[in-house]
This record gives sequence, structure tokens and C-alpha cells, in this order.
Amino acid sequence: MRTTEIMRNTSYKVQADVDSDQIRNQYNIEEGAFVHTESGVWTVYNGDWVKLYPQSGEGTGLGWVRYQDSQYTSGSPLSLSDEIPVTLTNNGNIKTKSDSTQEYYDTATQKLIPSTLNDVYIITIEFKSATPNANQCHLDLWFENGGGLLENLNVSLGYYKGNATTQTFHNTFQYYIDQDFIDNSANIKIQSHGDSATVWDIQYFIQKTQSYA
Repeated sequence: MRTTEIMRNTSYKVQADVDSDQIRNQYNIEEGAFVHTESGVWTVYNGDWVKLYPQSGEGTGLGWVRYQDSQYTSGSPLSLSDEIPVTLTNNGNIKTKSDSTQEYYDTATQKLIPSTLNDVYIITIEFKSATPNANQCHLDLWFENGGGLLENLNVSLGYYKGNATTQTFHNTFQYYIDQDFIDNSANIKIQSHGDSATVWDIQYFIQKTQSYA
């Protein structure tokens, strides 16, 4: 009688010590290494540390913040003179956050906050505006830093509801952090062309979608 042998796989439990991120950053870079720290699980890929888990929430820098301005209202709007650029300020008097530790915009300097090279963000800029001359006037909105206008972060906005009529503008931009952004940060500029205009109820919704920290 022939006996059939059954081969079974054997599982092993391996538990790594939990080190600090400070200690992790002192390790030699070894491709394929895995390390568990208080911020998550890390591996070395292409010569750099990459976080495997968690990819969102506290400790990753990912999340979102809504900044609502209280300075400029319908009763006291921001006045734009023809062809005079100004910073689209937002005092962030009302903030709503996914994580209390996150900040992506500095209300004191009126600049976006960069963190780590190659991080990626999405920002939605919303405000109300009106002009006495809708046929001739438009708004230019753009991002500016020490190097000047940031490429692909600008838009021209027309008035379609007529003279002296409130119109809501809602625009979304993606931006990434390069060395120029780290060195100079960026603020948001606005300018009217063709006539004067007013702006109020300014809101920024900023989401950090990718982190290289």
C-alpha cells in the first residue's frame, strides 16, 4: 500500500521592535529594510525611506483644513482697483480640520505652508465678487512666490451675471512642493482688469494628498 505524504507550510510570527523616527533616520539605507516606528511602518525603496502604513490620518501629515475669512464680508468687502494686484488674504478666523495638528496655510504671513520636497496638495479657492462693469471687467487669480508666477497655477475669471451682481467663484488647483516652494513658499494674488471689483466671503479648502515625510 502506497502512503502519500502531505507537505504543509509552516508560518512564523516575527515581531519587530518599535523604534523612534529619530533612530530610523540614523540607520544605514539598505534596500528592502523594514522598520516599525511610532509613526508607522517604513521600508527602503530606491534608496529612500517610504511609509507603507498608515497612508492617512494623524502622524502622516495627510488631511485637510478649511480656512474661512471673517475680515471681508458683503458689508465690508475687499476692494480691487483696476490692474492693481493684491494678496487674496484669508484670516482663517473659522477653521475646520480633519486633524487638529494640521496646518497648510499661515494666516499671519498669508502664505501656503510647505513641508517636505515632493509633497502634493489640492487647494479649492472660493469667494464672492461683483463689478460695476461686467462686460469689460475680469479677474486674474494666480499663485506667486520668490520666483514669480508659479507655472499652471493661474486662471482668468469672467463675470456672467451682469453689472453689480454677486457671483460665486470656485476654483481648484493642484500643486507640489519643489525646492523653490520650500525656500519661498507662495501666496495667492488677485487683480481686476477693465474696472474695479469687490471680493468677500473668501474660503480656502486645502488637502494634503501625498507625503514624502
